[in-house]
Amino acid sequence: MPADVLRMWVYEVSDHFDDHAAAMRRLMPQLARAMADGSLDGIGWGAHGLSRVNWRSWPAEQAAAVEAFVHAWWQDQLTAPEPPYPMEDVFETCASVARTVTPFLDGWVPGPVADGHLAHCVDDWLYDLLSDSDPFRWWYDDSRDAGVARLRTWLTQQAAPRLRACGQPDLAIRAELLALPYDERWAHPYWATASATN
Repeated sequence: MPADVLRMWVYEVSDHFDDHAAAMRRLMPQLARAMADGSLDGIGWGAHGLSRVNWRSWPAEQAAAVEAFVHAWWQDQLTAPEPPYPMEDVFETCASVARTVTPFLDGWVPGPVADGHLAHCVDDWLYDLLSDSDPFRWWYDDSRDAGVARLRTWLTQQAAPRLRACGQPDLAIRAELLALPYDERWAHPYWATASATN
């Protein structure tokens, strides 16, 4: 099907189709290719169709294929020096489709390219997280709050040391501030001397 039609259908609201899950299953082969080759215009612009269906209830082989693809796509994008989509949008797409952040955070292994993506994502996410807001725009189901909480913990405990080690001390400190209550976070002495805010 034409790429613009694929894009339109992938981002349609679930009540557009009589059977949204069946539509997503039918689109999956072409959708996976488009996501992998970078030709699916719209990653990060709307809720991904796979995040709107309970694909884990599909036949075991189909559900396993979706799971394997999402994890493989994440790893591929994570190791690409110039991925076709913003990494924070790739992460949100993977997390909203899988309804968890855990395997994607666990799979974010250290390395020059992955650490560069980490710094970029953390810089983007901290704007919201430091204000106790949610950095995800297109993750709607009830797994979202748990995902945000897990992300905050991971940033504080795992990402901060990595950011410091790769020469990003401001980002590391701001990530560590997420462990503090809101008022203490903003009263922290860091803000008086932070190079990023001067």
